Amino acid sequence: MICEICKLNICDFAKCANIWNMDKQKELATQFLSELKSGNRITYIYKIDGMFVGEISLVFDEGDSDYTIKNQRVYVSRLVVKKTYRRTGIGKKLIEFISDLAKEMKYRELSIGVDMDNYPALKLYADQGFNKIIFVGEDEQGKYMKLIKEL
Repeated sequence: MICEICKLNICDFAKCANIWNMDKQKELATQFLSELKSGNRITYIYKIDGMFVGEISLVFDEGDSDYTIKNQRVYVSRLVVKKTYRRTGIGKKLIEFISDLAKEMKYRELSIGVDMDNYPALKLYADQGFNKIIFVGEDEQGKYMKLIKEL
């Protein structure tokens, strides 16, 4: 079994449908593709034997200073692992990878948003150093919080 994390090539974007339902979330898929094309988003894929099973992105300008501050804070977006591969350590590996990358890019902080009822994600983020709550709120999808990790 060959496991690897590699940068998503835009021409392979449709393969992310193996991880999440892009047909059901067309607006989100269109937004992500646009951000990839503009350079505002970079996405990394976790592959097992060439199959896409996880992804994580960095977004450089989210239009919200809780999430992004130029040359200081970068936003971790769309950490998702295919259902059948959850709880196998892939999410942890992706966060470690993206944290190291952000550090190499000279960012001092990572931000992330998480639904307050997503207990597995909350535990993962806390374990990975996202230990500063900077906002608690509610939107159309429910209660959520914004977290910061210092690099």
